[in-house]
Amino acid sequence: MSNNLGMDVRKSPRSRCRLDSRIRYFQQEAVGRVINISRTGLALELTGKLPAAAGSQVVIENDDIGHLEGVVRWNYGGRIGIMFRPNSNSIAKVAAYFRNFHQEVRPVLSR
Repeated sequence: MSNNLGMDVRKSPRSRCRLDSRIRYFQQEAVGRVINISRTGLALELTGKLPAAAGSQVVIENDDIGHLEGVVRWNYGGRIGIMFRPNSNSIAKVAAYFRNFHQEVRPVLSR
């Protein structure tokens, strides 16, 4: 799927969440928080820097979901977008998360 600017966009609807996570890229690790998730990927807000370029393989570890493998889609401004590797293990873990644990998070402050 692409938008009118010709950029690839996520095909699945996003759900807001707040899940503490760790992301590994080769021998480097960063701590962050998943800020939104879909059945095909997620976005992390990082507390530090992680020099992973688009197309890089990463591993996300989370207490609620477990161990997920993915590919970096974008990395900008302390946030990183990950597309899950399309294997049955990742799909099953994310489906189980949505079925058993997910609660939509709403912003605390309103405008």
